[in-house]
Amino acid sequence: MPRRQQPALPEPSSLAPAGPGLQQEPAAPSGYRPEVDGLRAIAVLAVIVHHFSLSALPSGFLGVDVFFVISGYVITASLVGRSSRSFVDFLLDFYSRRVKRLLPALILVVAVTALLISLFNPAPAKSLRIGLAALFGFSNITLYARATDYFAESARLNAFTHTWSLGVEEQFYLVFPILLWVAGAARGRAGGNAIVALLGVASAASLAAFIVLADSDPGAAYFLMPARFWELAAGALLCVAVPRYPALPRLLERISPWLPLAGLLLVFAAPLEAFAVTTPIAVGLTVLLIGTLRPGTGAWRLLAHPRTVHIGKISYSLYLWHWTVLVISRWTIGIHWWTVPLQVVAMWAAAEASYRYVEDPLRRVTWSTRRGWTIARGVGAAFAMGIVLALLAGPFKGRLYTGERPRMIAVGVETLLSPYPGPDGRSGWKGEPCVLSKPDQVGKRIAIEDCTLGDFESARHRVLVAGNSVATAFLPAFDRLVTEDGRAVTFTAAWGAPPAPGLPTSGAWAASHRHYWNDIFPSLVARLRPGDTVFLIANLSAFARDDAHRDPAALQQFEGAIAALSAQLQRRGIRLAVMNALPFAHEAECEPVVALEQWFAPFGGPCRYYSREETLHRRAGLDAALARLQGAGRIEVVDLMDVFCPGATCTYASRDGEVLYRDATGHPSVEAARLSSGKIGDVLRRPAPVT
Repeated sequence: MPRRQQPALPEPSSLAPAGPGLQQEPAAPSGYRPEVDGLRAIAVLAVIVHHFSLSALPSGFLGVDVFFVISGYVITASLVGRSSRSFVDFLLDFYSRRVKRLLPALILVVAVTALLISLFNPAPAKSLRIGLAALFGFSNITLYARATDYFAESARLNAFTHTWSLGVEEQFYLVFPILLWVAGAARGRAGGNAIVALLGVASAASLAAFIVLADSDPGAAYFLMPARFWELAAGALLCVAVPRYPALPRLLERISPWLPLAGLLLVFAAPLEAFAVTTPIAVGLTVLLIGTLRPGTGAWRLLAHPRTVHIGKISYSLYLWHWTVLVISRWTIGIHWWTVPLQVVAMWAAAEASYRYVEDPLRRVTWSTRRGWTIARGVGAAFAMGIVLALLAGPFKGRLYTGERPRMIAVGVETLLSPYPGPDGRSGWKGEPCVLSKPDQVGKRIAIEDCTLGDFESARHRVLVAGNSVATAFLPAFDRLVTEDGRAVTFTAAWGAPPAPGLPTSGAWAASHRHYWNDIFPSLVARLRPGDTVFLIANLSAFARDDAHRDPAALQQFEGAIAALSAQLQRRGIRLAVMNALPFAHEAECEPVVALEQWFAPFGGPCRYYSREETLHRRAGLDAALARLQGAGRIEVVDLMDVFCPGATCTYASRDGEVLYRDATGHPSVEAARLSSGKIGDVLRRPAPVT
């Protein structure tokens, strides 16, 4: 069989793991590979199906990894051997083409999406800030800094979550051309072994970082460019290595492209939780598929079919617009079997119009005879759009909202660090000094005098509230205990800490969590007297899950830790109270601001609500453990089920329409804390059990 020449590819698209990138610049017919556009089509369709339903194609998000490999391959083919007068000339040529390719469609989508989300979300600032970051290529960093879970329902309500992948690619473009120039591959010659060695070393380091971070910090592995560099570099290595080493084309010719294509489709159906394993597999299969595709094979005919190729050509616009359609649908009519055809048509129509009238024409037309001015005009347009988004997220936030506004006080987790005025009119709780809110606060000390409502020394009884951020959200629930009972209530917390001392913790926060439970908490308990109370308030949703995700060993460990703490406290005559899991919090993964019925959401809005019966079933194991501890006289249990789930369905709203949560991570609102005051007071006023 004659040796197949690996054709040079036109310039790649600029997409990302959550979607495809831009299409190639016009090139000579001999250099264009239509099957690569066809592969883009497979990738973008996998992503879209995954975004419609996680269960329909659990690992369809790997389509973005396919795009990364394609981008690395095509961008390298467009740059290797390019003749440039100087390094500056090389960069200006590259970035002017990138600006023309990426920004027009992106700015259009950001503008339309920002307007739409402002109509239906009363608090659109989170989405708008991600959109602002996307205009300048760092939305992935912003999402990581916010500790966003890409697969959580709350992330699927953010209008610009999908732009993280564009950030990864744009940051790659800041580094990759420099590497090619240094290796000599961008100065009119092939670059030889230097570029292979340079990319190989960089890829190995990046892959190692991905493997380590996938276990220790999955958010960094998913969102950050250094942990994704190896995927784009894999395509680049294929491009430079095949013509450099003749044995590679001969080896690739012996492999049927159906094998990697079938493998890739199977990987898309793999469990989502296998992300750390399936990502390298998907990248490897994509490299193998690009290398083995050749005219005359069935796989080539499938991917080079005109309809498949057309989907690939509009894949960048399709990727951008599909998310807008899905997010706006989630905020309004929802996503149901009968809405899917409408939403597919909307995605297709928007992508076709965007490609035909914006993306393709503006990348072909001359913006300026000077490439520097081309870049300046693109960046200037992005800045202008950024100003609009900043105004919508700032001075004009909520002005465009068309629905009924929820009545909420102190919205947002950041308010949990703000001073809280005591019920006597004085500021009894100073906020941040009472909380470990960062992972590096191992040496921090907390003073009771800074963190107490009421007079700690003169009070008849003292209550030490300890736990994580959920504890401080309940501050308003204790006003009556201070004013009517003369009690002093001290609040401390460590963000994300396990709910009791002695439980395992890991990750970047582990040292702070151990410091809180091993050092700070005992020092505060030492100030208590017989008859006082320790009240543990934390997010116990990890122990209130469905059958498939329940961990009996973790629950048993929790029960043991509570029993051990109770025994220590009882020896000093101090009682222990524990708040049961709130009936509706993390499980819903939804924004509380949409709790109210709205005219634009006739089918219930985007929240995933649970019935009271299902909630109790999920909590059954935890209820049994707490009942055993209470029956043995070890603890008093505060159960707020009737406050947070007053009806047959547990929603974000009370019977009177009060919004019960301040955010999507389960922090109660001020209103909910005040509604809880009576039940909390009833338990804490009871005589201590006799043991």
